[in-house]
Amino acid sequence: MRATYAGLITEVDNALGEVFDYLDATGQWDDTMVIFTSDHGEQLGDHYLLGKIGYHDESFRIPLVVKEAGASPRAGEIESAFTESVDVLPTILEWLGGEAPRACDGRSILPLLQDGRPADWREHLFYEYDFRDVHYSKPETALGLGLDDASLCVVQDENWKYVHFSGLPPLLFDLQRDPQQFDNLANDPAHAAVVAEYAQKALSHRMRHAERTLTHFRATPGGLEERNP
Repeated sequence: MRATYAGLITEVDNALGEVFDYLDATGQWDDTMVIFTSDHGEQLGDHYLLGKIGYHDESFRIPLVVKEAGASPRAGEIESAFTESVDVLPTILEWLGGEAPRACDGRSILPLLQDGRPADWREHLFYEYDFRDVHYSKPETALGLGLDDASLCVVQDENWKYVHFSGLPPLLFDLQRDPQQFDNLANDPAHAAVVAEYAQKALSHRMRHAERTLTHFRATPGGLEERNP
């Protein structure tokens, strides 16, 4: 199974090589930004699971490789700052000279490519997973959960990973001591303060990133007035 997966990656690598060769041969390589990423990972047997599932890093941690157009001061470097898939859209828009809409959750990573991590960059990752019943898997039924309780969200930084379920007890992992995330500390009284802290982080994140399409307008006698955040 892993050999087949590696073969598929090799096929993608070869196909990308043909595209890059063409861009180089036609004089377009230096003027082209390339962003390589993926929609999800693959468990490949890790945690005894297959496919994309749950809250595990193997499913959610994906590549983000960016080649800027022209010379880049950080070419070939690896950046450890937290990035999310929602950063791709604002990155492309800024590179094209546009501006991300207010409702966009992410932010451009161009500063990371040029000058390194800004002082106000995000300090944690946030992601969600819906595990309602589908035709080939019935976790909602197996766990006795209602339709709206089969979901989770994750707050994760360099030290801790907190998993909050709508209808199940939370999970907490010490990433420095237990990077493979097998030892749940959420029920340990010694870690109650950490659970409370990261639950508050999850709530604050959800509130901060709620629907914002019209939140930067003020109703006035002359119509809607735009506000700058």
